[in-house]
Amino acid sequence: MPRPYEDAPRLPDGGRIDLSTLVTGQWLELEVGPGRGWFLVERAEAEARLAFLGLEVRRKWASVVDARLRARGLGGRARVFAEDAAFALQRLDPEGSVMRVFVHFPDPWWKKRHQKRLVIREEFIGQVARLLQIGGELFVQTDVEERARAYEVLVATEPRLAPYGDASGSPRVAENPYGARSPRERRAISDGLPVHRLRWVRVGPEAA
Repeated sequence: MPRPYEDAPRLPDGGRIDLSTLVTGQWLELEVGPGRGWFLVERAEAEARLAFLGLEVRRKWASVVDARLRARGLGGRARVFAEDAAFALQRLDPEGSVMRVFVHFPDPWWKKRHQKRLVIREEFIGQVARLLQIGGELFVQTDVEERARAYEVLVATEPRLAPYGDASGSPRVAENPYGARSPRERRAISDGLPVHRLRWVRVGPEAA
């Protein structure tokens, strides 16, 4: 019996993947874990010049959101693939070709045995830094202050990424500046929960 969503969109088999063969636009943005995909859809609709790639480990949502993008006429420049970013990012090329990477409300696991399931780890940050162009941005949101502090400490170990927040030397930003919101962000705002937003910028060797 076939698995549900067995036909979910997948990245091409083989080795390295040229991002320009997947989506086309004046610049490229990438979301890790788009879930139901509304941030990705809203962002693609709001900015007609960009190309957008989503990596979603759950086959159902990769299928649903990719089909939604096609139905809205966005399939040529916005796609979602059923992939684990921990493995997919290292296959993507060329280096320095992505303008922005978004990660919204990741890492719901707390127990020590679940640490291997965390999205934002040292290896992930290294791959993001590799793919971002100079001046490119990593934007992370969480509604857990402890996670936000942990991300700050972790990203501080990557010399290619510098804080790019509202205050000098801090990655914290008060508002989401990208004209789109994930369902989780909307719910947190509606419930009056704090949303911790962090942004870093890719710097060159001289700044690092």
